[in-house]
Amino acid sequence: MIVGDAWGPGADWTLKALPALLGADDDTSLFVPRHQIVARAHRKHAGLRLPPTGLVMDSLVPTVLEQRITTGSAHYAWRRLLAGYGEPPPGPAPHGMRIMPPPQVWRMIPSWEWHRAGVDRARATTILRACHNAPRLEEAAAMALPDATARLQLIPGIGPWTAAETLQRTVGAPDALTLGDLHLPVQIGYALTGRRYGTDELMLQLLEPYPGQRHRAARLILLGGPLPDRRAHRAPHSRIAHL
Repeated sequence: MIVGDAWGPGADWTLKALPALLGADDDTSLFVPRHQIVARAHRKHAGLRLPPTGLVMDSLVPTVLEQRITTGSAHYAWRRLLAGYGEPPPGPAPHGMRIMPPPQVWRMIPSWEWHRAGVDRARATTILRACHNAPRLEEAAAMALPDATARLQLIPGIGPWTAAETLQRTVGAPDALTLGDLHLPVQIGYALTGRRYGTDELMLQLLEPYPGQRHRAARLILLGGPLPDRRAHRAPHSRIAHL
């Protein structure tokens, strides 16, 4: 049994959404492992769930910050912007924790603050465009995956990579496979074929046995390994052109 406590204006919403946030609605019965490595990971990580938050902007903004840069740089930008413009959460919380600002606050951040956080003009502009259209983007949380993907990609600067990474968290989509990633196709290719080479096309071919469950399969492959040294390969520039 799980017991939850919540504080502040979002308390009722949080408690009502708590089972879904913990993965109660993620039906894993439809997933059938088709590779030995996937079957082993599925057994070892039987509790893996893909829970939905139902909150598009909360996932979209940090995902845009991750475009084209290292994870460490993205985390620095996220921490700096949250520290400067986020609000402390209600109730007991760790010191320094901040709530993500609403769209209207993101739109007020001056250009030099984006620069100090290491966020280039292209990513900052994409976030500002998304915040300007936040109500329409939030509707994607209730859409089927193809429609939600199309809705997000109406914003210039949001491509297949950003849409998939956002919807994996927002709707817990088991088929929202990340395309255009620098490392994922190589990791999937190496795990399933032993070759240190991979493209989106090859990854899609290798994951064909998992219709409707390709993201779940990819997650299990990453958990199950083996994976190549990420420094040992480079992706063509065209693979990261449509983030």
